[in-house]
Amino acid sequence: MQDKIETSAEAAEAAALPRCYEVHASPNAESGAKDLPGQLKKPVASKSPAQWAYERLILYIQNFEKTLDADHEVAMGFTGGDAGVMRIEGMGYFDPDIITFYGSDATGARTQLVQHVSQLNVMLRALPKSVQDKPANRIGFRLAADLEES
Repeated sequence: MQDKIETSAEAAEAAALPRCYEVHASPNAESGAKDLPGQLKKPVASKSPAQWAYERLILYIQNFEKTLDADHEVAMGFTGGDAGVMRIEGMGYFDPDIITFYGSDATGARTQLVQHVSQLNVMLRALPKSVQDKPANRIGFRLAADLEES
């Protein structure tokens, strides 16, 4: 049931705006509709596929980091081949359709993944933080802050 009467234009605009909805098995996890940051509320048609994927990945990374304790950092696992896991240290996009991840692999070697949005398949993982006497790196919050400034 609809609580608010909308004009045809408002209904069409609302249908084109991004939405996020999740359901989790754990009673401690938040389920339901998610409030999106201002940048993500813009109509999808006004963004390139790369920008749209980049912005949503930031949201997923930030939400994943909220579940981590002080001894773990976010990393990504890759499917196919020998790519393994990369600790996320940066992320970007190149319009219209490329996403780039920057980081380091399990040996500490600098790593960069350049991926077409049509091939995007990322698994977020928790890894023990790289330096025990430093606070865990929270890249999702830095990415989100940069997104709000742009």
